[in-house]
Amino acid sequence: MSGGPVKVRLLYSPSPRAVLETALELPLGATLGDALQHSGWLELHPELRSTTLSTGIWGRRADLNAKLREGDRVEVYRPLRVDPKVARRERFVGQGARSAGLFAKRRPGSKAGY
Repeated sequence: MSGGPVKVRLLYSPSPRAVLETALELPLGATLGDALQHSGWLELHPELRSTTLSTGIWGRRADLNAKLREGDRVEVYRPLRVDPKVARRERFVGQGARSAGLFAKRRPGSKAGY
């Protein structure tokens, strides 16, 4: 590995269907936290200063002390508004047991699952 700068991409989705992306050039040995500081996003998006900030590199969770490598994709995750299990359960209750699922539509007189 050379001693030159490390080029990474930083991504954040502040709201549904909105993605911010920026390219950064950081010194060798930079961390994920350094990338956030260097981007200026902590000032632009105060919600990122939360103590429960969730981050990752290439879709895998990583803490702010993780060292960055050339070409890394640094991601900042926002918290979920609804637990996916709860949302699925509520959808199922709303649809009813007979109208949801893999075997909801079946031929008249057939066995369940066919």
